[in-house]
Amino acid sequence: MALLDTLRLVLAPPHRAGHPFIAAGAAVAAVGIFVGHGVFSLGLIFTVFCLYFFRDPERVPPQRPALVLSAADGHVTSVGLAVPPPELGLGPMPRWRVATFLSILDVHVNRMPVDGVVTRIAYRPGTFINASLDKASDENERNALAIRLPDGRDLAVVQIAGLVARRILCDAREGDAAIAGARFGIIRFGSRTDIYLPDSVLPLVAVGQTMIGGETVIANLAT
Repeated sequence: MALLDTLRLVLAPPHRAGHPFIAAGAAVAAVGIFVGHGVFSLGLIFTVFCLYFFRDPERVPPQRPALVLSAADGHVTSVGLAVPPPELGLGPMPRWRVATFLSILDVHVNRMPVDGVVTRIAYRPGTFINASLDKASDENERNALAIRLPDGRDLAVVQIAGLVARRILCDAREGDAAIAGARFGIIRFGSRTDIYLPDSVLPLVAVGQTMIGGETVIANLAT
């Protein structure tokens, strides 16, 4: 069963953002058939890598209300108090932040952490330092979303570019309904995702813990 689950993850269909890269690699490999073994091998390796990197497996969110789910696969690199990005207008008071670092081997599709309504989306350019560093939250290029919960509280999820990543894609729009576990974007080639919990909500995860986007519970809004 574990082997079957692994195969489903590795062989999951690619996210549409990867289609141009996969097509380009396949084209190089096709040309390599006539040009030479080296070109063919390069195109094939790049195609296989992109198929793996852009894989977009199905996820099964917990069917229980008032949970905050991880917005990404990866490992928790920090859990602590921090002020949400000022461009979201959520105020200057620190709140609990859970930062998840996505290595180049992780699934990079981002998922909504809660049910609610997207009230604000703000993009901010920045640097591209290693996303595992704590200062990446402040200095790196980012795309931040504010989500209004049904009870009126606010939560923020932030897509952060990394050392290799140079492109943040966000399909959500202001006014959209957020559905916990639903896809809303992707970050290419290594990144980080931060979640700022509502006031007084405590995280249930620890540094080093493995996250599965759309499935791992990071907080309970009812406690």
